[in-house]
Amino acid sequence: MSTRFAVIAIWAEDVAANAHFYRDVLGFELLPHHSSRPHFKVEGVYLTILKGIPAPAQNADPERFPLFALSVDDLDEMVRRLEKYEVTLPWGVENDVNGRWVMFHDPAGNLIELVQFGG
Repeated sequence: MSTRFAVIAIWAEDVAANAHFYRDVLGFELLPHHSSRPHFKVEGVYLTILKGIPAPAQNADPERFPLFALSVDDLDEMVRRLEKYEVTLPWGVENDVNGRWVMFHDPAGNLIELVQFGG
């Protein structure tokens, strides 16, 4: 029996602005709307945006850890895209022996990470 994620939900006060971010900035395909809940299909998993106020974890350890991370083939290209849309990259591109990553906040304040594995 295998188990895998089917749907990831995030919250945003301005659902439309957040949906435009994921469509226009990150390049996700916006699927036909399910009423006021935009859906994107990302490698077989659905990302949906719900109306609500995101609440960061209190006294989190570590303090900065993304809501979710997305693996990308070309991090440099995604960073150029983020910069084109003037997305703030508070820590810049980071790396270790396993790969490189960049973290940023979507318009609702959710901390998101893009990671490219391998040197």
